[in-house]
Parts: sequence; structure tokens; C-alpha cells
Amino acid sequence: MSGASVAGTAGAAGARGPRKQDSQTPGRPAPRVRLRRAARLLPLLPAVLLLLLFLGGPILWAFYGSFTDAGLTGASARNPDWIGLDNYRTLFTDPQFPRSLWLTFVFVLGSAVVGQNCLGLALALVMQRASRVVAAIVGTCVVAAWVLPEIVAAFIAYAFFFRDGMLNQLTALAGLPGVDWLYEYPMLALVLANIWRGTAFSMMNYQAALNDVPPEITESATIDGAGGLQRLRFITLPMIKRSIATNLMLITLLTLGTFTLIYVVTGGGPLNASTTLPIMAYEQAFQYGDIGYGTAIAVVMLFIGAVFSIAYIRMLRERKD
Repeated sequence: MSGASVAGTAGAAGARGPRKQDSQTPGRPAPRVRLRRAARLLPLLPAVLLLLLFLGGPILWAFYGSFTDAGLTGASARNPDWIGLDNYRTLFTDPQFPRSLWLTFVFVLGSAVVGQNCLGLALALVMQRASRVVAAIVGTCVVAAWVLPEIVAAFIAYAFFFRDGMLNQLTALAGLPGVDWLYEYPMLALVLANIWRGTAFSMMNYQAALNDVPPEITESATIDGAGGLQRLRFITLPMIKRSIATNLMLITLLTLGTFTLIYVVTGGGPLNASTTLPIMAYEQAFQYGDIGYGTAIAVVMLFIGAVFSIAYIRMLRERKD
């Protein structure tokens, strides 16, 4: 074969090579790869459809209902009219709304972000070092409040903080004067009751996170002379930061929608002193019969929950990076 023929063959092969590479966009997976990825996601399709049906559907219906004058009874219950932003205008000019918003913030911050989160972490740290007997007793006592039905836990909390309840009986034995907790300090009673009710969730999350911390790291720090607080600050907490952020997101969203505990213990009183947003939405919708207005309050709560979720998700991504 002559040199010209070899050069021509090589040139033809080189010409075919680039055309074959250009037929596929750089960085884009081949059709077979995309097909395999789609096939892997196919089993998730029923779950996605169920979420769209049972979660997305009610959310969209709530948005629609908040723009109507839907009522519990009367003509507006059968044929509600579209009233646009009137419910939201009424809500943002209602003097009770900023107060309920503030009480909701106090309840979530005090009972979830500070109370359940910090107490759950402290209990998990203590139980990690305690004997099996002590850990079993403490774990049973803490988890018992969490596994109780919420209505039962709410009645127990009411019996504890009532004027003639267990707390005042105990203070009387100590020679201290009794306090009408549900009348004088309703939000404090609710915060303490919710801490008692939900701390087990945070404790179990942190127990699982602490079990994943390599013991050789803490042992090395101990040998180097690091004290307990130093090991907690510089080793343990940085290694479980993702668990802390995840736990905060979950308990914040759970506490934001707490209704039964507040309704049973205080009913939002006295004089709306413990009327959080869920209680306000219930009163407007089912006591006063204004379903559209109550739904508008629920939509505002949905936006608040979304803000918290986005903040915590961004926190998780930043810590992952």
C-alpha cells in the first residue's frame, strides 16, 4: 500500500472520528444511560403520585379556599364566592394576629429549639456514660411521655399544672405557696408540657448520632488532656452538626402545628394569652364558622413552615459542602 493510500485512510478515519464525537453533546449522558436512570426512578412513581394526590391536592385546595368566603353553615358553605385577598387583608389588620404570631414563636423557640433540642442532647450524652440500669430507667421514663397518645399526654399535663394539681401539691409539701399556672403563666406551662412530651424524639436522634462518633477520636483527645466540655465543643458537636440541623428542622415543624396539647391544657386562654396560630385558625374556622378566614391563617402557617424548612435545608447543604 502506498504512502498516499495510508495517509488518505488515516485522514478518512480522522474525519470520521470527530464527526462521531460531535454527534453527542459533551457532558450529556448517552440515551441508554438516561433510559437506565429513568428506569431506576420508575418504582418511585406511585409514591410521587400519592404525594401529589394526598399532599399537593389539599395544599392547592387550601390556597383556593383562602381566597373565598367559605363558611361552616349557610349559603357560603354550599356556594362560596371568590373574594380575592380580603381574608388576608383582614388577617394582617387583625390585632390578634401579631400576638398569636409572637406566641407561636415563643412556643416553638422555648419548647422545641431550646427545650427539646438541648434537653434531648443532654440526656443522650448522660445515657451514653450511664450504666445499663440507669439508662434503661431514664430512657423508659422519657420515651413513655412520647409514646402516649397526644390527647392523653395533654390531660396529664392539665392535671399536673391545674390549680389543685400535682405541681401545687408538691410545692405545698415543700412549704411554698401554690400558683395558678394555667391562669398566671399559661405559656410557661405549655412550653414545659411540650418539652416533657417531645424530648424523647430528640434524645433518640442524638443517641443514634453519638453512636456514630468514633470512640478513638475522643480517646485521643482525652489522652491529649482535653476536658469533657472541650471534647463536647471541639469534637462531638462538630461531628454531629448534620444531625443537629436535621433534628431542629423536624421538631420545629412538628411544634409549629401543635394543636391538641394547647387546646386541652389552656384552650388558648385566658383572654387569648396562649392563642397560637393553630388555635386561632381553629377558632375562626370552626367556632366562628369562617372557613375561608381560618384557611388563610393555615396558609400563613404553611409559609412559615416553608421558611423554616428552607433555612434548615440550606444549613444542611452548607455543612455538607
